[in-house]
Amino acid sequence: MQPSEMTVERSLDALNFFLADVRDGLGPYLAIYLLSERRWDAASIGAVMSIAAIAGILAQTPAGALIDRSHAKRGLMIAAAMIVTAACLVLPLLGGFALVAATQALAAAAGSVFAPAIAAVTLGIVGPKAFAARTGRNEAFNHAGNAVAAAVAGGTAYWFGPVVVFWLLAAMALASIVATLAIPARAIDHQIARGLDDVAEPNGARHVKPSGFRVLLTCRPLLIFAGATVIFHFANAAMLPLVGQKLALVNRNLGTTLMSVCIIAAQIVMVPVAIVVGRKADVWGRKPIFAAALAVLAIRGALYPLSDNPYWLVSVQLLDGIGAGIFGALFPLVVADLTHGTGHFNVSQGAIATATAIGGALSAAVAGFIVVHAGYGAAFLFLAAIAAAGLIAYCMLMPETLPMTTKDGRREQAA
Repeated sequence: MQPSEMTVERSLDALNFFLADVRDGLGPYLAIYLLSERRWDAASIGAVMSIAAIAGILAQTPAGALIDRSHAKRGLMIAAAMIVTAACLVLPLLGGFALVAATQALAAAAGSVFAPAIAAVTLGIVGPKAFAARTGRNEAFNHAGNAVAAAVAGGTAYWFGPVVVFWLLAAMALASIVATLAIPARAIDHQIARGLDDVAEPNGARHVKPSGFRVLLTCRPLLIFAGATVIFHFANAAMLPLVGQKLALVNRNLGTTLMSVCIIAAQIVMVPVAIVVGRKADVWGRKPIFAAALAVLAIRGALYPLSDNPYWLVSVQLLDGIGAGIFGALFPLVVADLTHGTGHFNVSQGAIATATAIGGALSAAVAGFIVVHAGYGAAFLFLAAIAAAGLIAYCMLMPETLPMTTKDGRREQAA
């Protein structure tokens, strides 16, 4: 590997590592902070998280379209990192539901840029053939960054309180900006980054211009996969915040630290899972791997209610490392499979991420309602049942999307 290529690879590694704590804002720590410091109830916390998720929903598709068209992908990521950080840093200074909800909505909207931008920059640098392996590596460094950030937050929150996560976010954001600037602008092929390349079709045509958007709306597998992401995140999004609330109720002083332990445990598992998915997705196929993620999610939701013991809750949280690790590494691969040659890779990511955000937004609100009226156990079992139903539907309806390359260089979808 040439030194310049090595520099780009290392810069991508650093970007994914440091951006890990920035791309989701406060994430599950928001629930801990509002519960332990502001003394909010589960329904109010769920409402704030849902409002933020709705803002993300509205921004996802426009963000993907912007990434497709823009040659300033690095600048967009830097601007988004600054907005997310600023919105979260002012939170301790604010009072009242409306202001808290507004700042988190702004952070969520800005955060919608990160996923399609990272995937686009990666595809534009390494190309389609190396995309699976590089995506797995991206996710591995992303999860490692989350684990380190959670370890630092957990270790320092014991002495300084939950507010420490705000300053950690600022430090990671600054480091992510430096890593972004370290990626040479000329290293990104913006045509390939949006799903266009020079592979010839049977009629001799080349993928040099974007197709009409109708090709996306009439792609049945793409619509099925979008539905699967809704189900996955509806079942998954509320689980970790609910676990954090249970841990905080057991010991308010250790709530943030115990949440950090949960995150660290899952992220440690996600690192090897992401690497394996990146290396084996072109061998095993996409469908069985994603089905495994749904199955693990259903099992995880069914296990949480068995005990309130913190050791048990943290142990079950390890399963999140498998499910989320698979999803993070596989999502851009499936979208790239189904949008190859259209020129709409990033807007498709944004559109499906919109569907994903819908699932996450509904998850927080519905789970919070169930907790208030029936308890945490009922909420976990409901989410587990949704995941199980999604697994059955996915196995029945979704085709394999792994592309096969013919002898003349054309890409064909697997049956």
